[in-house]
Amino acid sequence: MVRKIPIWMVVVLAGVTTAARAQDAAPIPAAQEGKRPAISASGNPHYVIGPQDVLDIDVWKEPELTRSVPVRPDGKISLPLLNDVQAAGLTPDQLAGEITDSLKKFVTDPQVTVIVAEINSQRVYILGEVVRAGAYPLLPGMTVLQALSSAGGFTPFANRKKIYVMREENGKEEKLPFNYKSAVSGKGDVGVMQVEAGDTIVVP
Repeated sequence: MVRKIPIWMVVVLAGVTTAARAQDAAPIPAAQEGKRPAISASGNPHYVIGPQDVLDIDVWKEPELTRSVPVRPDGKISLPLLNDVQAAGLTPDQLAGEITDSLKKFVTDPQVTVIVAEINSQRVYILGEVVRAGAYPLLPGMTVLQALSSAGGFTPFANRKKIYVMREENGKEEKLPFNYKSAVSGKGDVGVMQVEAGDTIVVP
C-alpha cells in the first residue's frame, strides 16, 4: 500500500530545496575570492613616524615581506629587497606609498599597509610626587589623567590641586594648571585635557 504524503510536507520540502539552491547560487564574498580587504591606516593618519616607533608592514599576499620593524635612530627601517627605507618624517600612508613604488621592481601590483604598532618616538614627562617619575610614550588621544595613571599614582605628599603641565607654544613655555580633584569629579572639561608630545606634567 502506497502511503500518501501530506500536502504541507510537500510545500516545506519544496521551500527547503529552493533555499538551498539560492544559497548555492549566491556570490562568494570578496574575502573568499582572494581579494584584498580594505587597507587600514594607523589610528591617526596624520601621525608622523619617528625613531624608535615600531611599524607593522603588511604586503598583501607576500608573507616573506610582511613583518614588524623598529624605526632605527637614523630614522630608517630595513626591509627585504629594499634594504634601508626612510620612515621617520613620513605619515603611515606616505611610507606605504614609498614602499609600494619601490616594490614595483620586484612584485606585481604590490599593496602595502603601514600601521604604527608602538609609538615610542613621542613622549611625555611626569615629575614630582608620583610613584614612578620619568618619560612615557605618548598614546593617541592621551589625557593628563591617563598619563598620570602611567606613573603609578601619587605619593602621600602630592598636592593634587596644584598639578600643572609645562608646554612649549610658539617658542615660549606655558604653564597650564590641572586640578586633579576637579577632573576625577567630572567638573568642567578639565578631565579631558590632552597631553602633547614633549609635555612635562609636574606634581608638586
